[in-house]
Amino acid sequence: MLDFIVNPLAGGKSGKKIKRAVSLITETLKNRNIDFNFHYTEYPKHAVTLAAELIKAGATDIIVVGGDGTLHEVLNGFSDFDRVSLGLIPCGTGNDFASAAGIPEDPEKALDIILTRKPQFTDFMQMPSVRGMNIIGMGIDVDVLRRYEKAKRKTKLTYTLCLIKSLFKFDYIDFEVETSDGKNEKYRSIIAAVANGHRYGGGIEICPPAKPTDGKLDFVAMREMKKLKLIGAFMKLKKGKVLTLPQAVHFNATELKITPKSDYTVNVDGQLYENIPFEVKIVTDVLRMYR
Repeated sequence: MLDFIVNPLAGGKSGKKIKRAVSLITETLKNRNIDFNFHYTEYPKHAVTLAAELIKAGATDIIVVGGDGTLHEVLNGFSDFDRVSLGLIPCGTGNDFASAAGIPEDPEKALDIILTRKPQFTDFMQMPSVRGMNIIGMGIDVDVLRRYEKAKRKTKLTYTLCLIKSLFKFDYIDFEVETSDGKNEKYRSIIAAVANGHRYGGGIEICPPAKPTDGKLDFVAMREMKKLKLIGAFMKLKKGKVLTLPQAVHFNATELKITPKSDYTVNVDGQLYENIPFEVKIVTDVLRMYR
């Protein structure tokens, strides 16, 4: 039995992506005589509850039909990792973790992976109160998300325009980073990001080397620079070369703690959390995912 958790609003309010994916899934699985059920989300964080209830009822394969936000919610409803596998049919606006996991955006090809391959161990990030699949951060990315949420149209271009506005208006943040191997350093930066996937915002390459299969966290920060240099930094970011900037900081860790000097908001896979403990560790060989 395949249980699909579907976000009907993923990829735009018109629901075109979702309707196409659901239709294709239905036709394919009926033709192959494979049992399946669709479970639709009705409100924010409903996917957390749906995943938890399905697993408690005996589900063994839970497939997300949606974007990074729905994937995030389902991960946070997961339990019994030894007997339940996770799948993804990318139907969001950005589908950033799908890119990191090598899952095609075409729903037919994504479904074929679920039907023909065995699930493989895939890393995720564990915080004291929430799990993250793709990227966890604070700073300018939170400001961008807040601008994006106010926008009438939710597109990749909209996100980029919000990022440009934030670059010139956002103040630097002060924080301290401690790692499990003894590294301890203070930063004044525009961002503090911990990456499992390599991109966010529908293709913005914040950390090209990051992989959800290497058993490592990738930490990224950008030290203070003159405003005039922000345009060049933005162009480097768009080209996937932001880590070549002299102000860029990048290192690997398996566990780290970030302590900001003031109140903060954490962006976990595009979902905002206020003042939660910013402590992250990588979890390997636990989650089985079709990819």
